Amino acid sequence: MRASSTIELDHPDHPCLAPWRALLGHHWRARLIAPRRLRIYREYEVAARRVVGSDAAGAPCLCVCDYRRFEPRSDDGETFYAALVHAESHLAWRLDDGRWLSLRRIAPQGEDGALLEQRALRAEMPR
Repeated sequence: MRASSTIELDHPDHPCLAPWRALLGHHWRARLIAPRRLRIYREYEVAARRVVGSDAAGAPCLCVCDYRRFEPRSDDGETFYAALVHAESHLAWRLDDGRWLSLRRIAPQGEDGALLEQRALRAEMPR
């Protein structure tokens, strides 16, 4: 089951958008369609969320999905902690020409592995 919430953004440069804009680089920032509303869906069972942003007309212009898998680890056999063992995120932002700029980031070994990144331009919003 999913829980959802909505955030109304009062201006196009709202601070909550800054981390996502920074990932795309300076070249693309002027071409991004700014969302005015964010709908956030969170999963109960796993560490996952989906954020869908919509522009002033209500059309989707931002899509963010991320997933984290944790496993119990111990350094001494007595005290356990949650270690990140896999992470994925997918950020897609609609550009002023209607295409979607997509950034997919995967850390297949969690905190211990290399980060893989893939950027692409797409005709439609990723699902």
